[in-house]
Amino acid sequence: MTNTNLRDFLRSRRSIRRFKADPVPDSVIEDLLATATFAPSAHNRQPWRFAVIKDPAARQRLGAALTSKMRADMQAEGAPQSEIEARVTRSLRRIDEAPALIVLCRDVTDVRVDTPEEAIMGTQSVAAAGLQLLLAAHAEGLGANWICWPLYAQTETLTALDLPKDWEPQGMIIIGHPNEAPKEKSFKSLQNMMAIR
Repeated sequence: MTNTNLRDFLRSRRSIRRFKADPVPDSVIEDLLATATFAPSAHNRQPWRFAVIKDPAARQRLGAALTSKMRADMQAEGAPQSEIEARVTRSLRRIDEAPALIVLCRDVTDVRVDTPEEAIMGTQSVAAAGLQLLLAAHAEGLGANWICWPLYAQTETLTALDLPKDWEPQGMIIIGHPNEAPKEKSFKSLQNMMAIR
């Protein structure tokens, strides 16, 4: 692969929200996760943990837990009921339709010193693994989307999936065979996002 090909590949990744019903084989999921673990991490702690949701009952529990918290948060913010129900319905559809769900977590015990900075470095490391996972899915011709819902409902996610208490949910990636053309993406000006000193 040339530098140009690699650059074009990296720039062609887009978020996909609608998928075909075709399953993603377990072997492919394992390959994607293995690639994700090649991400860099602070102090090489590799704090990422992956909850792969395969059981339909677990998927339903997760959807109910996330949307229950979503509904409560939106009600507390004073959102119109129609907007709340529309978002809940859309969220449940995505969880139901996505052939593969992977919840990204941070192992909160895997730090050298328990400081806010170490926690942030761990979160950054999990995010790096998440990006690596998205790019690995793209390389397989799959579509994927990073969703932050578990971050807003960490306790609910842990309970719904019966995960270890030291796994801190950071996000969720849904993966499958695309059933939509990616949306055109608008980009902020690079000149407004960098400083040269």
